[in-house]
Amino acid sequence: MFVNIAGFSVDVWMLAVGVITVAVLLLNTDLFLTKPQPTSLDTLANAELRTTTGDAEEKSFKAEEASELSSLKPQLDEVGVPLYAVVKENIGTEIQNFRPYFSGEIFLDEKQLFYTPRKRMMVTLGFTRISVWRNILRANWKGYQGNMKGEGFILGGLYVIGPENQGILMEHQEKEFGDKADLRSVLHAVKKVQKAN
Repeated sequence: MFVNIAGFSVDVWMLAVGVITVAVLLLNTDLFLTKPQPTSLDTLANAELRTTTGDAEEKSFKAEEASELSSLKPQLDEVGVPLYAVVKENIGTEIQNFRPYFSGEIFLDEKQLFYTPRKRMMVTLGFTRISVWRNILRANWKGYQGNMKGEGFILGGLYVIGPENQGILMEHQEKEFGDKADLRSVLHAVKKVQKAN
C-alpha cells in the first residue's frame, strides 16, 4: 500500500518505520527533558527537614547511589563533612529498607523544597530512553532493586554545601532515572569545604 506525499509514493510501512525511528532518536536526546535550574541556598535553608530515626529531638538543617556515596564516608569524616540523605516520602518500611545502603543520617522533606526550584519529573516516556534501561540493568546486576511504592517520577539530586555563607559548592540534578553524581566531583567539592569557626 502506497501513500502519495508531495508527489512521492511512499510505502505505509516504510513511513511508519521512519516515524518510529525518528521518535525513538528524539526521545533519547536531551531535547524533551526538563532543564534544571540552579538551586539557591535560601531555598534549601527554608526546608523543614525531620529526622527519620524516631528521635524526639528535631534537627534542622536511591540505594545504588547511596551505597556509593557511603563508600566516601571515611574520607568525609576525615575532613569533618557529614553525609545526609533527604527523602521526599516515607511509606511503610521504605526508609528502614534504605538504611543498610546509606551510612549517614536520613531526613524527610515533606514539602519537597530540596526538589525545587523546578520539580523535574520523568514519566512513562522516560522508559523509552536507552540510557534509563541501561541504568536499571546496571543497578539490578549489582543487586539493587527499587520499589513500586509511592511517587516515583520526581528526579532527585545531590548537593555539597559548605558551612555558613560558603554556599552550594556542588550541585548534581538527575536528568533521568539512575543518573548519578560523579564521585570524583563530590570529593573535589568536599575538599573546598571550609571549617566553620
